[in-house]
Amino acid sequence: MLKMKDLVFNKNEDNMNLLIGELKHHLSNSSSGGGKKSIEKHKNKGKLTAKERVSILIDPKTEFLEIGSLAAMDMYQEYGGCNSAGVLIGIGTIHKKKCMIVANDATVKAGAWFPMTAKKNLRAQEIAIENKLPIIYLVDSAGIFLPLQNDIFADKEHFGRQFRNNAILSSMGIPQIAAIMGSCVAGGAYLPIMCDETIIVEKTGSVFLAGSHLVKAAIGEVIDNETLGGAKTHAEKSGTADYICKNDNEAILLIRDLIEKTSDTKKAGFLRKESKDPKKDPKEILGIIPKKRDKQYDMLEVILRLVDESKFIEYKKDYGKTIICGYARIDGWEIGIVANQRTIVKNGKGEMQIGGVIYSESADKSARFIMNCNQKKIPLVFLQDVTGFMVGSKSEHGGIIKDGAKMVNAMANSTVPKFTVIIGNSYGAGNYAMCGKAYDPRLIIAWPTARIAVMGGDQASDVLLNLEKNRLKKMGNEISETKEKSLKKLIKDNYNQQTSPYYAASRLWVDQIINPLDTRKYLSIGIEVSNNNPIKEFKTGVIQT
Repeated sequence: MLKMKDLVFNKNEDNMNLLIGELKHHLSNSSSGGGKKSIEKHKNKGKLTAKERVSILIDPKTEFLEIGSLAAMDMYQEYGGCNSAGVLIGIGTIHKKKCMIVANDATVKAGAWFPMTAKKNLRAQEIAIENKLPIIYLVDSAGIFLPLQNDIFADKEHFGRQFRNNAILSSMGIPQIAAIMGSCVAGGAYLPIMCDETIIVEKTGSVFLAGSHLVKAAIGEVIDNETLGGAKTHAEKSGTADYICKNDNEAILLIRDLIEKTSDTKKAGFLRKESKDPKKDPKEILGIIPKKRDKQYDMLEVILRLVDESKFIEYKKDYGKTIICGYARIDGWEIGIVANQRTIVKNGKGEMQIGGVIYSESADKSARFIMNCNQKKIPLVFLQDVTGFMVGSKSEHGGIIKDGAKMVNAMANSTVPKFTVIIGNSYGAGNYAMCGKAYDPRLIIAWPTARIAVMGGDQASDVLLNLEKNRLKKMGNEISETKEKSLKKLIKDNYNQQTSPYYAASRLWVDQIINPLDTRKYLSIGIEVSNNNPIKEFKTGVIQT
């Protein structure tokens, strides 16, 4: 049993609370939009903010599960930044139906599309497609941010992809509703019009391929924006808008009415029983995770504080001990857990194995367990704290590559929903094997203690330092011991900054950084929405044996 009140525990807890405090600070900044002046100017036009629109749209006393809050953090500073990428996205409940909501924040650069805005919007559509969620767009955007058009316009995962996704969503029978509450210009005009139903708000809403100034420049026609593409124009003349509303509130209430008239989808049939709290106190998680990344801890103790009744049925308990596999429930949902063990363990041959490292038998066990979960149609949860696969002649001769490939194959081809929680390290191929971003987790979330990189900072800084020293030598420059130490510190600090969870969240490598105590909530809602989409047949292809 853990001694929950010893000195080490208290130090760990203090450190985690500091990290949670830092997270709250960053989340508060990200939710501040374009600042007080910009918000005031926006509201003087008779418009609600993106947050206000969402709060009215969702059912009272229900939670909005925000995604990508920290997108674009510390990016685009030369343009004054782009807080939360200028768009609010997340999962909300409308008439007891889970929906994906996308709300442009016009207080941030007039809602202009930066590269990360597009990436965030595409992530919202991806989640809607994967989970067959109705998607609602609250449109208020000045269009592409022209100084960065080369980074947002022409590539596969750029601005145009959202209209392709509009079409795909429609073909899948997934409801799409758009409310034009502000500007909607140029190529962006296609997004709401490609939805099933389009609402436009009087006086504030407008939609056109080219505004009045561009029209005058192009063809010499003099016309004002309201006559060109205002609400009455599209409701009475073009027939582009399906509904016209007097203000934001009226438009939002209409969306709610339209969602109420949406039929439920066929369910996947994932098992759920009555939710029960963990018997072991979840708050103790805060003291389990060490401040220092090289310190050991028992991942099983974390699992027992996440799952219902602290009940966990461990699979192949005495084999492949550096990965823990087993069955449990979260908020009543049956799940399979694949988690990196962080203690030093002894295998059946009496050999010591390092926690956080994937060995051949661990990979072999995990592959089999993942296949079992697919056979039983049980969603998978991956708890990452992994430094990579074991290296050296013994591992290579023992077949670590083929066993690792087996695990990656089973995980990549898995058709049950996958959810990833990055607790600590997420390094190298370990990130891949434990269902990193590239392997389509339905949600990927991180704790403030997460680190994502090819390798740890100490190892990477040594490699990068040697590369830099060799480069300088070729130029005929030798560096002193003092300068070498200074250079190594600079390299290490820069590398560690890039491994920060905030660096990852800013680029949407993770969907959200969360308080560890919110993990059950995120996983529960994730599984609930994934239940909207029946799973496909599981096929692995060729498995290395």
